[in-house]
Amino acid sequence: MTKFNVREYIRASYKSGVYIGEIIEDRDKNFLVKVLAVEKHPMQGDLHHPKQVEGVFFHERKALAKNEKMNVLKEAVFPYDGDIPNYRESLSQAVEKLKENLTMKDTAYNQKALETLEGIVERYYGKSYYQ
Repeated sequence: MTKFNVREYIRASYKSGVYIGEIIEDRDKNFLVKVLAVEKHPMQGDLHHPKQVEGVFFHERKALAKNEKMNVLKEAVFPYDGDIPNYRESLSQAVEKLKENLTMKDTAYNQKALETLEGIVERYYGKSYYQ
């Protein structure tokens, strides 16, 4: 396992999303990480029953906000050595990439996930984050 230090920039998987952030505290088995950019937008729906629509609670998941803190298992932290992208631009790109993936195949899950994602963009990201 790679050793990381406080104040180091990293990539981290967290609740089906992937973020670029800064380690701000070592918490034994976890790192407390400040979100700086979004690399992969979280998936929509029930993570315990992926790609299902019927008979499950379809969760709406928005990306973590800029500077929001996440408590990440050390196993989910990876090195990052590039420039830190602008948060708004990274969020926009992550949303567009997820939309693109969801429109590639016409399934009930993809339709529901796309509808949910568009609602998130409208309600949460709007002018303050996404434009």
